[in-house]
Order: sequence, then structure tokens, then C-alpha cells
Amino acid sequence: MVEHKEPLMETAEGPYLLIIEQPKQRGFRFRYGCEGPSHGGLPGASSEKGRKTYPTVKICNYVGLARIEVDLVTHSDPPRVHAHSLVGKQCNEAGNCIVTVGPKDMTAQFNNLGVLHVTKKNMMEIMKEKLKQQKLRNRSQLLTDSEVREIEVEAKELKKVMDLSIVRLRFTAYLRDSSGNFTLALNPVISDPIHDSKSPGASNLKISRMDKTAGSVRGGDEVYLLCDKVQKDDIEVRFYEDDENGWQAFGDFSPTDVHKQYAIVFRTPPYHKPKIDRPVTVFLQLKRKRGGDVSDSKQFTYYPMVEDKEEVERKRKKVLPQFPQHFGGGSHMGGPGGGTGGFGSGGGGNLSYPYASGLPYNSIYSSGPHPMGSYQGGVQMTRANKMEEEGAERQLPAEQSYSQALQYHAQLCNMRILALTQRNAHALLDYSVTADPRMLLAVQRHLAASQDENGDTPLHLAIIHEQTAVIKQLVEVISGVPNQQIINMANHLQQTPLHLAVITKQPQVVQLLLQARADPTLLDRYGNSLLHLALQAGDEEVLKMLLAHLGAAALCLLSTPNYQGLLPVHVAVQVKSLACLELLVRKGADVNAAERQGGRSPLHLAVEMDNLNMAAHLVKKLGADINARTFAGNTPLHLAAGLGSPTLTKMLIKAGADVLCENDEPVSPSPSSSEASSDVDTDPEEQEGHMELGEADMLQDLDDMDLGVTAGKRSKEAGASGAKLRRGHTPLDLTRSQKVREILLRATKQGPESELPAVSRPGNILSLDSEILQGLEQLLNQDRGGSDWTELAKRLGLCSLVETFKDTSSPSRSLLLSYELSGGSLSSLLEALDSMGLSEGVRMLRKAETYNKLQSTELKEDSAYGSQSVDEEQSSGLTPKQCPPASAELPSSLAHSQQQQVH
Repeated sequence: MVEHKEPLMETAEGPYLLIIEQPKQRGFRFRYGCEGPSHGGLPGASSEKGRKTYPTVKICNYVGLARIEVDLVTHSDPPRVHAHSLVGKQCNEAGNCIVTVGPKDMTAQFNNLGVLHVTKKNMMEIMKEKLKQQKLRNRSQLLTDSEVREIEVEAKELKKVMDLSIVRLRFTAYLRDSSGNFTLALNPVISDPIHDSKSPGASNLKISRMDKTAGSVRGGDEVYLLCDKVQKDDIEVRFYEDDENGWQAFGDFSPTDVHKQYAIVFRTPPYHKPKIDRPVTVFLQLKRKRGGDVSDSKQFTYYPMVEDKEEVERKRKKVLPQFPQHFGGGSHMGGPGGGTGGFGSGGGGNLSYPYASGLPYNSIYSSGPHPMGSYQGGVQMTRANKMEEEGAERQLPAEQSYSQALQYHAQLCNMRILALTQRNAHALLDYSVTADPRMLLAVQRHLAASQDENGDTPLHLAIIHEQTAVIKQLVEVISGVPNQQIINMANHLQQTPLHLAVITKQPQVVQLLLQARADPTLLDRYGNSLLHLALQAGDEEVLKMLLAHLGAAALCLLSTPNYQGLLPVHVAVQVKSLACLELLVRKGADVNAAERQGGRSPLHLAVEMDNLNMAAHLVKKLGADINARTFAGNTPLHLAAGLGSPTLTKMLIKAGADVLCENDEPVSPSPSSSEASSDVDTDPEEQEGHMELGEADMLQDLDDMDLGVTAGKRSKEAGASGAKLRRGHTPLDLTRSQKVREILLRATKQGPESELPAVSRPGNILSLDSEILQGLEQLLNQDRGGSDWTELAKRLGLCSLVETFKDTSSPSRSLLLSYELSGGSLSSLLEALDSMGLSEGVRMLRKAETYNKLQSTELKEDSAYGSQSVDEEQSSGLTPKQCPPASAELPSSLAHSQQQQVH
């Protein structure tokens, strides 16, 4: 051992080390010791079939003998010693490769390098030995106790952060000193990262396909993306603009949205300019969090947000023509001002028809054989028809000229026009007497089916413009037209009048149309039923009206999905309407119904939205299945853990969620994914080493908690059936939140049997009566900074509910009820109120707590067990089966009360 020398400075004049050929970054497999030597050495970056290259370095500006040493370091900055070792002909037991170069050729090529993958159980010892050798290099004295302790601490720290699937080569050159020893070190050079080919992070990032390339400027559009193999905890979808602004944002998804490492379902982020007047094109790419690798960019277009998706407001704002425009600019009946009148040419709008009141009102709407009505003008119409029939029967002489035939047909047309004009004139005269618009509409009802450029009928337009009186008159007239479904006609957007009445929130019109037998089962262009539209509009009143009048059609519509696969209950969750959701469930909607795209229940959607209030309401009030599974086998707890929400995780666990439930995606890679070149069976420790980050640690945690019996039992059962055990992901596998991890580990260790009934924990679970709730509501609704309901939400960890409740009639009441539903503790609420200085609220809760304890004491003393409470009974080891039976002399009601207390 010789004295340590400082590395020589790298200068343009002095000697320095240079990498000529980098190692190949991907496609090389790390191997365990049990697998034997690797199949070929680590190739160079430019290596091709038929022209092999290998990592190569050169010492520049120096001639003479030198030693080049290669070892493995981490991918971190600064690089640190790696647990893996190099193996090959020129490598020693310490895992380093040493070659001597010079004096003529100063180039060193490493053509036989392999990477030995360390096992988990040997990792700490190998790390300590490597760090020890690094300390002892070029020094004669042994390590001190403090240095040994430092090495142990550093090894533990490295074990936590080290990525076992990525290494880098560190090349260090040593020149001879005056005594001839290789001690003069040049500055080391670090190679590009080398990825283990069995790791999901080893493949090149590539976007293969997307189902959408455009979305709203507000974001939130769901996009399905197909890609090459990715690692679910080390991937993100980056949106960016390639300009001076440097804007970037990331798609929103959780680990459960990464399917089998080959597909990602994410929601687009909002564009940084919420108001744009034209589409804007940005770029998106896949990016690894740790390595920083990115895929090729794809274009994505943000389009302006159209507030009025159904185009109702656009039609309302449409400029209507002035009345004289319909009549050529003159007076509406002709007149001396020029302009063609409504019925004749030139001026003179005077009609020389004698006034006649026509037929009675009822006869106007009678459904006779002719849909035009039965005015006096009908006699003229009959004469015209008779002449036409006679003309058809009469054979014109062959010698009659063509002009005479035209003149004959012109006479027929004139008589028809005359009859129609006379009938309309009588209708106008009747309207002048009765002031009833139906007098005019009755003779025009054959025009009620006319449509404008948007496909809207008169009834559509009357509903759009909320002309209630006109709507009633049109409905009465249209319903009298035989063999026509004008009331169910759809416009170009596939909207019926009933759809528009729901969209424009007109419950009276909805009721009127349903009474007129409008079809409630028709769907719009997006497959939305009336219930979908009412929920999207957030109109509880219209929803009640529909459910009350639909009758047998209600159950059909409740189970009808739209074209996005969403049932009405899913839309109710999306619009965050508890009242609408309760109404649907009361009318027979399935609270556990699965949407058609991914099999998510309403509870899954509430958890995805991070909506504690909605999730708690579904579980506590509506009885939603806490362990419902999606098509991929994920429960709501999987989603909550993936989102990293401690509050939702706690609530679901308290409600009975299975913390050990596994989804359908196996933790271990499938056998088909192994390389064809592998001729040796994989070591079990190798599977552990190649698991996704955090999964092996989770297994270790389960082993520490003595849960190996369960795992062993499952393995034994699988072995007995001849199948290979492939464990799926539990919620613990998917979380990246330390808080959620601790909650899940604690729940896993305790198990469901450790959850005690509510009677055994008096005062621990919050229970508010109406008086206390009203008092706290008044106290928190006061507008005092730092002491209002928003501050309480922050202190209780319910910040996500602030936006949800800020527009409600009583935000504080909603917050307290939500906290109570989610199983919040009384002690946490007392602590929060006390820290806010609300001593009055603390006194109210303390008073209620004391009252509850007194009641509990009275019940305890009146029981057949004397003064022993249920808590004491359980702590003393007395089980319900060991309790003495109720006395025969006691009344049955008392015995029943004792039985209830025990259970």
C-alpha cells in the first residue's frame, strides 16, 4: 500500500482519459451468479450484426505504461459505488476489471464484460465490503470504528435509493509515479447508463397509438394511449410547447391506469390559457421520471371550450328577421306601399270575402278525413277536386293543342289557391273575434313539421326560446294531426322537443310533452337519455319530474348507458350531486352498476375524483360494495392507494375494504416475457430483483409482519393444483405515498378481526345530533378569518372538499356531515376546533361526550352483568359464549337488551 495521490488535473496539454466507444444502453441482460457466465460481453453503442464493437477508452496526451480500471457506479448524480459487480476474464473478485495499456497503443477495449446481479439478501454485505475497499485504497492504516459506522450508514442509505436495473461504467486511469507504481490517477470518466434488458425501464419509450389527438382547453379528456413496455411508477405523460414560454404540464393518471405496462389511460391537463379563440397545437411525449428518457413527440390539439354544447344559446341569440321582410318590405298585407301582399300581386291587401265565423272551435280540431279542417272554404276545395276528377275521366281530343292543356291545369291551380286563401282568411277573421291563436294554427298544422336549416321544427324553436304559451298551443294542435309523430321529430343534433325541454330546465314543458305522449326513450347523438341530460344539467326538479312520469320506462332508462358507457348513476357521481344520486337509487338504480369502458362502479368514480363526501355517502348511506372490482380487478382501495389519498384510504379501510385484495395484473413478469436466449431457469431471487420498484420491499414488509403463513398457504394451494403462483398487485403495491403506506401496513398487520364494534370505543367515532350540528354550523359559518369552515377543512385534511361545498347553502354543515360519514374521530375534531380558538365549539362537543358517557354508565349498571362494562368484559377475556345466560325470571325485553349489548 502506498500513499494516496490526488488525481491529475485534466487539461488540454496534460494527459486525460476519453471514451471512444460508449457501451450499448439497452438490450444487455444482467445475470445472477446461479445462471453462470453471460452469453457474450457487453457490446458497444455502435455494435451491429456482423460488426461487433465493445466499450473502448483511450489515454490522450500520454505515452507509456498505464493501468485502466473499470468498476460499476450508480445512475445518480454524483455517481456512487454500485452493488453489482463486473465479471469477465480481466475482472477480479472485487468486481473490478483492470487492464494495462502502452507504451505505444494507449487504447483499451473491454470485450468480455458482464454484469453480475446482486441478490437482496447479500446486498448489504457486498455494499459494505465495496465501500470498505474504497476507503482502504492507497492507505496503510486500518479503518477506525467511526469509519466502520459511517460505512454501515452509507450502505443502508444506498440500499434505499439504488436502482438495481441501471448501472454505469466508471473508467479510471492510473499512471506510474517516481517509484514505478500506478498511483497517479487521472480524472475518471463515466459512461452512459446501461439498462437491464429484463427491467421494464430498459425498453425504448414509444407511443404506438392514441384514441384521441384533440381535447378541450379545460383538460380532463380521457385518452387511451398504447405504448411499449413502461414501468408504472416511473412514467409520466408530458405536454409541452416548443417555444419561448416553456409551458409544460403532465397527464393525470394513477398506477391502476397503467394496464399491463403497455397502455396508459390518462386525463389531459388544462392548457395554460383557458380562453383561446382558435385551436392550439402542442406536443406530448412519454417521459421516465428517474432516467429522464423521452419518446418521440406526438401532436395534440386543444380546441376552444364551447359552453353551449347543445347549441341552444346560439339559436337563442340568432337575429330574427323583421316582420316586413317576409312581405317584400311593404305592408304585411300588401297595401299602397308597393310590395306583394300575402295573397295577391301588387297593392291592395283588401280581401273581398264576406265575413263568416266559420265552423265552431271543436270542429276545427276534429280529426276528419282531411287534415286541413272544415271551413266554408272547404266547399271550394270540393269543387276543385270534382273538376280535377272530371278532367281526368274526360279524354282530351287528340287534336287539342298543348297550350289548351296547360291552360286547363292553370285553372285547377288557381281554384286550389283560391280555396286555400279563403280558408286562411276565415281563420284570420275567427282569430280576430276569439283572440285564440289556435284558430290560426289549426289551419296551418300541416306546416308544424317544417324544419329550418338546423332541423328544428316550430316546437323546437318555441322550447329553445322558452315561449311557454306558444308551446302549449303548438302541442294541442300537433296532437290532433293523425298518423304523424311531429312531437317526436328530431333536429340535426338528434334532439327531440323533450330533450330540449330537459336541457333548458323547463319542468312544466317536460310534463306537458309527456302528457302529450312524447316518447321518453329516444336518445340524442351521444346516446344520452332524458335522465343523462337532466343529470348533466344538474336539475334535480326536472329529474324528479321525469322519474314521476316515466312509469315502466324509468327502470329501462336507469339501466341504459350512453355511448360512453355511463349509466345515470355514474353521471350523478360525475356532477357531484348527492340528491340526484339518492333519487336514482330510490327509484331502483343499481348503486354498484359497472360502466362499460372499464367496469368502474360509482364508488370507483368517486374515489378517482378524490371526492370523499361522495365516496362516504355511497358507502355509509347507499350501501355500495366496498370491494367492487373493475375489469382489471382493482377495488376502490386500489385506486385510493394509487392516488395517494390518506383520507380516502382510511375511510375505505374502516368501511371494511380488503387490504390484501389482489388485482388481475401479476407482480412477477409472465414466463413469455423472458428472453429466448436464457437457457437456465430463473433463480427465485432473480424474480425479486426484477420486480418493479417497491414491490420487493412490500414483500419484505409482509414477511416482517409474519404474514408468510398466508402466502405459503396460497403457494401450497397453487402447487397442489399444478399452477404456478402469480400474485397480483395489492393496494400496498400501488401506493407511492408514505402516509398511505403506513396506513395500509398498519391495517394489514391488525387484520379485519382487530376492528372492534363501535360500542367498544365510546367517544372515538364522531356522532353529531341535530342540536350540536346546528350549533357548530352557526359557529363555523361566521365570516371570521382563520376560524371558519375552510380553515377547519384544512386542519382535518379535507382540503379537497372546499371546492365541492363552497357553493352549497351551508358549507359547514356539509363538511361536518361528510367528516362524520367518513368515520372521523371526535378527538381530531376537538383538537382542530381548539387549535382554531373555537372554545365554544369544544364546550359543545365536550358536553355531548359527557352525556354519552353518562348514558353508557346507566346502561352498564342496569345490565345483568353488574358494573362490568363491555370494554372490561372484553379485556378480561370473557367472550359472549362464556357469559352467563339471562335469568329466566327477567322480562324478555330486558334479556333482549342484554343480548343486544353483548353483540
